[in-house]
Amino acid sequence: MDANPNAEQIKYWNEVSGAKWVALQPVIDAQIRPLGLLAMDRAGLRPGARVLDVGCGCGETTIELARRVAPGGQATGIDISAPMLERARESAAADGAAARFEIADAQTHAFAPASADVLFSRFGVMFFSDPTAAFANLRRALTPTGRLAFVCWQALPENAWMAVPMLTALQHLPPPAMPAPDAPGPFAFADPARVRRILEGAGFRDVQLEDVRETLTVGGGAGPEETAEFMLQMGPTAAALREAPDPTLKPRVLAAVREALLPYATPQGIRMASACWVVTAAA
Repeated sequence: MDANPNAEQIKYWNEVSGAKWVALQPVIDAQIRPLGLLAMDRAGLRPGARVLDVGCGCGETTIELARRVAPGGQATGIDISAPMLERARESAAADGAAARFEIADAQTHAFAPASADVLFSRFGVMFFSDPTAAFANLRRALTPTGRLAFVCWQALPENAWMAVPMLTALQHLPPPAMPAPDAPGPFAFADPARVRRILEGAGFRDVQLEDVRETLTVGGGAGPEETAEFMLQMGPTAAALREAPDPTLKPRVLAAVREALLPYATPQGIRMASACWVVTAAA
């Protein structure tokens, strides 16, 4: 058995999902960019600050953080996905950004004490096997006056952009195995009381959760057909489809999801409701 407590997540983000995220990076970034920028606005960034971007993925957030702490600052992105970090380094080099990247598991990595002024994450902190231990480890990287700011999803029913295609797909698929409410995954931080317990248990103070509800352009502005294809590759709908025993069901699911998205079609693309928490805390 692998001794790493997040071995399952490391395998998933390197062998299953990493390459898909790289291929779909422009679409994903366009969709969730406004939520990440809002969390950055709450992070108290300033020129010269050192920022650690946790679960940085393909690096868009780290590059933007580097811009915000210039001149004299430093932005370091960490992730467990080698394919995504490769794309991040390519993007930073093309941009000329003062951003660097490191493959690291935030729960177990030996961070240099007081090496960061700000911890940031855009949907990258919900996948730890022991989130309290992970945040305690991350807190050791912060200076005594450091700040934490991240954005995470609220519950699935509050996010129509994920719930509508998921419920539609389940009309044609066998019910997937239901994970425990606190299992690592996109909705692991949906319960604000749990988020507060985790962060306070890790030693953070002044934990605040801002209820943010935005209408997202799902699928990067594409039409119903392309957006349905996107939904079948990423997120809970894709996970349900992967678990289905009959691969021939995909065309039927695709057609049903496309039909379900039609009421949300606008000249700007598929526009659907989302709900997240922007979480801030002091070291």
